[in-house]
Amino acid sequence: MKGTLELMQRVSAHPDAHCWYVSWNPAGTLLASCGGDRAIRIWGKEGDSWKCKCVLADGHQRTVRKVAWSPCGNYLASASFDATTCIWKKINDEFESLTVLEGHENEVKCVAWAPSGNLLATCSRDKSVWIWEVDEEDEYECVSVVNSHTQDVKHVVWHPTQELLASASYDNKVCIYKEEDDDWECRATLEGHTSTVWSLTFDPEGQRLASCSDDRTVKIWRESTAEDGSTEKSWKCVCTLSGFHGRTVYDVAWCRLTGALATACGDDGVRVFTEDPTADSEQPIFFLSAHTAKAHSQDVNCVAWNPKDAGVLATCSDNGEFAIWKYNSDA
Repeated sequence: MKGTLELMQRVSAHPDAHCWYVSWNPAGTLLASCGGDRAIRIWGKEGDSWKCKCVLADGHQRTVRKVAWSPCGNYLASASFDATTCIWKKINDEFESLTVLEGHENEVKCVAWAPSGNLLATCSRDKSVWIWEVDEEDEYECVSVVNSHTQDVKHVVWHPTQELLASASYDNKVCIYKEEDDDWECRATLEGHTSTVWSLTFDPEGQRLASCSDDRTVKIWRESTAEDGSTEKSWKCVCTLSGFHGRTVYDVAWCRLTGALATACGDDGVRVFTEDPTADSEQPIFFLSAHTAKAHSQDVNCVAWNPKDAGVLATCSDNGEFAIWKYNSDA
């Protein structure tokens, strides 16, 4: 199934710095960007153009690597190389710093909210994944520290409906965590990549997980019943997308609305893959539907689908900009 990626707008978001990540709020009306200039910028659409609504510049002392909106859209979390995670509260059109989460020994690489909004996960170069609990008074408490990786943990992502967490690491592995007896533990380790796993995304139903890597592949993992007949679930690689990317695949995102899979690559390419609907679910087949070869003039760091506007994709790059694209499928 062939499609096209149409450029809607290109925005210089973090001049003279890397733009590391972009994240849509749940309503799809605001876009948060973060970068090497230590700033977070909130963007909103005015007419046909995206304009900067506010700059959060005083929260971090070093690069801001990831930003994540809470499910309710009233909070924004930011993870920084200064070893802290900031929580910002949205009040009308302004944001105020609510609290700073400390404890990681060095760079915090990612932050993610659970679908309930009551849990937050962070991961770090210190090889650990931390689970934080949020109460009704906006107090944050670390309830678990998991050390299942042997190297820098790059990314954490929650299952869309369950309190199940996945992490990706420099040790080439993916770990799946679940709470057991008031503590979080690694329930599965997914091995198959031959180099750093950079990012992860669940499919809309949460039945599959896509991982992307420095080995230039994307792997699709599917949850299945353990072969020994126990109730424990296992994850198996059911598909590998190889031969499509010229360099490291830094990010992967599954669109909740269309099921399309987008990737961000170090070869300056943005790609969209679609699944063959006639293929066996145990052996899925993905086609390269759209490919923009010179998306940003430098590494593409992130791909993010708008949660409400089908086919709208945001990307960002080492050159400090983000871009808004419209993916059109011919199906």
